[in-house]
Amino acid sequence: MPTPVNLVESPKVGDHPALDVLNTVFLLDGVIVDSLQTDQDALQWLAAAGWRIEHDLARSKPGALLRSARSLREAIRKIIETRKAGKRADPAPLNAFLAQSQSHLKLSSAQKGTFHLERHWQQRTPEEILAPIAEAAAELLATGDFNLVRRCEDSECILWFYDRTRSHHRRWCSMATCGNRNKVAAFRHRHQSTT
Repeated sequence: MPTPVNLVESPKVGDHPALDVLNTVFLLDGVIVDSLQTDQDALQWLAAAGWRIEHDLARSKPGALLRSARSLREAIRKIIETRKAGKRADPAPLNAFLAQSQSHLKLSSAQKGTFHLERHWQQRTPEEILAPIAEAAAELLATGDFNLVRRCEDSECILWFYDRTRSHHRRWCSMATCGNRNKVAAFRHRHQSTT
């Protein structure tokens, strides 16, 4: 069971919002931590992921958004892990979230007479608030290159990422943490072997 945590942000190393939401559960000093502990945590995570949130939490039952966010996260986790294992995944839990999405496109004027499109989502229910994540996950599952969806190779890490490197040889969630730890360990192992 993940440990409750306050004031610790989840790593943003997934290079895809569907993988970043999985990474809201991570290891910290060997302990599994869940950075989503409150409705406000879920709203802050969505805002940090780039979605404009216009929902007033006072209109919802306390904990409803948190429960829905965790449920969606685990539905995404299960389908991604199943697909990565080469098995047929059941999309029904994710489809349940997608069915509750209410969105539309809005055409806006930009500079020099050009236009740009923005997608706007209804935000009356927790499931509608989470719709952008459900849609991002569905898009990844339908159109993403699953050879590039990977779990960090560090044995002490549980994070996922989408390998967008040019060579597609990314092995670690982050070179600054897991990559460095493994390079140091490999160096020590080579050094001990020669002495």
